[in-house]
Amino acid sequence: MKIIVVGSMNMDIVNHVLKRPLPGETIKSLKTDYNPGGKGANQAVAAAQAGAQVIFIGAVGNDPFASQLLSAISGSGVQSNFIIHKDGNTGVASITVDASGENHIILSEGANGLLTVNDIQDSLDVFDTADIVMLQNEINWDTTRYVMEESYKRGISVYFNPAPALQIPSDVLHFIDVLILNETEAESVTGIPISNDYGAVQASVKLINGGVGNVVLTLGNKGSMFTDSSCNVMYVPSFDVQAVDTTAAGDTFIGALAASTGSKDISEEALRFASAAAAIKITRKGALGGIPNKSEIEAFLTTINSKK
Repeated sequence: MKIIVVGSMNMDIVNHVLKRPLPGETIKSLKTDYNPGGKGANQAVAAAQAGAQVIFIGAVGNDPFASQLLSAISGSGVQSNFIIHKDGNTGVASITVDASGENHIILSEGANGLLTVNDIQDSLDVFDTADIVMLQNEINWDTTRYVMEESYKRGISVYFNPAPALQIPSDVLHFIDVLILNETEAESVTGIPISNDYGAVQASVKLINGGVGNVVLTLGNKGSMFTDSSCNVMYVPSFDVQAVDTTAAGDTFIGALAASTGSKDISEEALRFASAAAAIKITRKGALGGIPNKSEIEAFLTTINSKK
């Protein structure tokens, strides 16, 4: 199974703190890490580690971070020869992780913002043999939309994670086979408050009625909710683990989900597999370096099942 990820690559500069600073307050970091990341790169590595053949299309700058990112992604099993070098800086994410493992992120898009439609046109041949194309919102919207359209023409399943959240134009919803988003993103995209199960269902149904094929709503420690094209709803609980760093947990879920389905058909087993991958990730620090492989995910699930 082949997955193409078109998206962002960032160097994550992670400050570990006891608590977030108040407005105007200066605090000391306990430690600062430099970790390869970016939503596109995270999802690509997660899918590759979960067993898929993954090609990444993205952009880096001409600074020292570029070579570090390329080494990290290719070393994780992702094909990287479609990554383009742009003049300027590589994308950077400034991340603060508090003692509970929660994170707050500020993005500087750098080269990610320079990935153009023309760049994708130069790589279109590789799409002809793909099963899934995965997209996020950390590159130019015109480029993302073009990839959706070209994938739709070729009958390739489109997995879209609208993060950072934006209003999705209604005329592209039918291009999206699987829309994966968290509660905050769902509220931003639909305008429906996700304060309870009713709101979650209403938001998902609104997206299905708008043309999306399937919706996966991640609900943090409450698990995930899947809504199919007929508006049937299925809940899958999360796994109870001690959080160390939630950075890239959502991306790990998405990559593992795509790798375990191979199409737009989402099963309970695939959702459990993705949840297990995300659970393992949050017990580890960093982004790419903390993403588990298929054997680790399967072993985790075997242990869980043996305790039932």
